[in-house]
Amino acid sequence: MEVWLQNVTFGALVGGLYGLAAVGLALVFGVLRMLNVAHGELIMLGGYATFWLFTLWRTDPYVSLLVAGPALFAVGVALYEGLFGRLVRLHEESKIQLSILIGFGLALVLHALAILAWTADERGVTAAYAGQVLRAGALVVPLTRLGALGVAFAVLLGLHLYLQRTDVGRAIRATAEDWEAAFLMGIPVRRVYRTAFALGSALAGVAGSLVAISDAISPAIGLSWTLKALIVVVLAGLGSILGTFVAGVLLGVAESAAAFALGGVFREVVGLVLFVTILTLRPQGLFGRGL
Repeated sequence: MEVWLQNVTFGALVGGLYGLAAVGLALVFGVLRMLNVAHGELIMLGGYATFWLFTLWRTDPYVSLLVAGPALFAVGVALYEGLFGRLVRLHEESKIQLSILIGFGLALVLHALAILAWTADERGVTAAYAGQVLRAGALVVPLTRLGALGVAFAVLLGLHLYLQRTDVGRAIRATAEDWEAAFLMGIPVRRVYRTAFALGSALAGVAGSLVAISDAISPAIGLSWTLKALIVVVLAGLGSILGTFVAGVLLGVAESAAAFALGGVFREVVGLVLFVTILTLRPQGLFGRGL
């Protein structure tokens, strides 16, 4: 029983990062109706930003979030203006298809640049508190993973408040609901699209920083994180930040339980099984309005 509890706890801690990573992908898709399959590479860049800051200037990994988030926001603006913004006038189906193609190309470029800059070796951030744990009876929780879960929840809570209580947030929600009506009401839809894409990129950067704190990073992690985020978005559905976070935790717990009960190879299989099952039985997701 104690071993099961330890595995479930570990899965929940990892799942919090899944949820944070997925919210950025869901925000971009929900507002722009574009699927950025290079989302995982943006997470990778956020991780390397934290690694670089720690290696060069011994910046505390959690402080580096204040750099990685804005830096990836700027990257998101550049990517939107240079690549994805050209698709906004297209029909929804065409936008999705072309955004996937552009995203694949972008992912390959970022992957190659990351190898040139940092090599293909795994990197990590080893802060002074990296080996510290919290003990509750037989339960052992690494402080880095607990801190990452707390930061992920705080960031998503802040995003929820931003979308609900600010003019820009309400404009984003209105555009996601009906961009034509939003345009007729005087909302600058193009600017909203750019902001939403940049916010999604910033969330990827923060998620990447947290990954670097609690796990190893390499240029190869991008595809894996894109798949995790996509599975969580399908599991949760669109329209609920809290639902996406919960879906991420559920995926993390399911992966951990499957790996413990059936073997490590089933860790990746369970996510794909959930993906297909939800699309078949409940395409709107557990908490949202579907894709």
